[in-house]
Amino acid sequence: MKEVEIPGTEAKVLLSRVKGQYYATGNKCTHYGAPLKNGVLTSSGRLVCPWHGACFKVQTGDIEEAPAWDALPCFKTSVEGDDVSVEINSLDDVKKSRRPPTRVTTSQESSSPHVVIVGGGASGCGVADNLRSLGFTGKITIISSEPYPPIDRTKLSKALITDASKILLRTDAILKDLDISLKHDKVVKVDTSSKTVRTDGGETLNYDKLVLATGGSPKMLPLQGFKELGNIFKLRTVPQAKEIVDATSGGKKNVVIIGTGFIGMEIAIALYKENDVNIIGMEKVPLERVLGQKVGAVLQRMHELKGIKFHMDASVESAEPSSSDSSKVGAIKLKDGKTIPADVVIMAVGIGPATEFLKESGFNLEKDGSLKVDKRLRVVGVADVYATGDIATFPYVQQSNKPLRIEHWDVAINHGRSVANHIVKGDTFEGYTSTTYFWSAQGSQLRYAGTTAIDGFDDVIIQGSTDPKEPKFSAFYVKDNKVIAVMGMGTDPTVSLSAELLYEGRMPPVDTLRSGMDIRHMDLLGGAA
Repeated sequence: MKEVEIPGTEAKVLLSRVKGQYYATGNKCTHYGAPLKNGVLTSSGRLVCPWHGACFKVQTGDIEEAPAWDALPCFKTSVEGDDVSVEINSLDDVKKSRRPPTRVTTSQESSSPHVVIVGGGASGCGVADNLRSLGFTGKITIISSEPYPPIDRTKLSKALITDASKILLRTDAILKDLDISLKHDKVVKVDTSSKTVRTDGGETLNYDKLVLATGGSPKMLPLQGFKELGNIFKLRTVPQAKEIVDATSGGKKNVVIIGTGFIGMEIAIALYKENDVNIIGMEKVPLERVLGQKVGAVLQRMHELKGIKFHMDASVESAEPSSSDSSKVGAIKLKDGKTIPADVVIMAVGIGPATEFLKESGFNLEKDGSLKVDKRLRVVGVADVYATGDIATFPYVQQSNKPLRIEHWDVAINHGRSVANHIVKGDTFEGYTSTTYFWSAQGSQLRYAGTTAIDGFDDVIIQGSTDPKEPKFSAFYVKDNKVIAVMGMGTDPTVSLSAELLYEGRMPPVDTLRSGMDIRHMDLLGGAA
């Protein structure tokens, strides 16, 4: 790959060579503008963003995988002698990303196929968006319980955004252009025999294909004081983010965050500058189950250097009322007798699949409340119904099709895109095969590809500096002498490359990594660089 400047301008395109052929595309990822020249190019023409793992096909500029929503502009190339020419009609073409076709002509006759999507998050939006990209001309209806179009939910914990218009994935105008109907309501019943859904507002909709993409519901501890006292918050929606911002404004507050997962740690980073922040966790170090003790300890120290206090190996006993206002929380009491002052408490103890309404509809839920699906995201035992994202337990191709339910933003969108592929292409579509990928704002950007959620890990190989003042390292998670996941901090290209190596089954042997091999020296176009 090479970034090339258009003569006489500041505009640039990305020139890629795959199997002797030259392709020209936009040079920046359409997700958040990452320079694609620092990404990964494979022998099949997959171009992977170095920041968040979005994947494009250089031959066409089309999206291969989330979290990008718009395709890259793509330009005609020709070769004469040693010169490669790129044909560009105008500079506007270079700057514009490509959305799905707009103003789709949809037949409103009863025979027109109707896809109903329950859930207005990233996964549901991914279904609708990709259906239009693939040329689907039937009716599409999204039913969302939230009062705004689909949003970038990752921004809530990372930045506590209180204005939905700043983080929309698709505006109302774009949805209208795409002929996607968005209804702000809540589904209360699904009847698979009549192929209908009923909403809380009393409306009944017929469907030909139904996609369940309702996401997760934040958990609340079933302990004394948590349901009764005010200023105890959960975070999943924009209004909830606003509640937290309002409660922590007007002077320094004692903020207690219960839960040391990624969401809790991100909220701590978002609040520490203006507040005294304490975090309570049951593990020895934050994120121990996911990242291991050594990496978790690095993240803890990074937060502690910012003044954030940790209470680990701790169990909560109760939420205690404030002495000045008995209706609000004043402290969190731990089982060892310690009391932590709290003006504001934020719950970050995980989520559960938002599937309660399906119990009345005859669906067989897994023990955790999720729905079991096949590799094409079809709900097992139910015709014409799909489940995606946080509520789907799916076969994970990268680890022998073992069942996995995982709460990753990237996975949710790619699930939605996969459903659209199956609706349009049928069983010629292979199914969901992506490597799971996520990122997290921990004071320094953390990237992660693969998963240890199925069988855990028995070793971690760390390359680079774990100095909490300036971390720059990669961690390779090993199970049965095989790398199954890679985490990086300050090493974005390593994680993007690892995602593709995991996808292709070409991750280097464990002993090679232990000896210090830098996988950035591997070349997915055909061997060692």
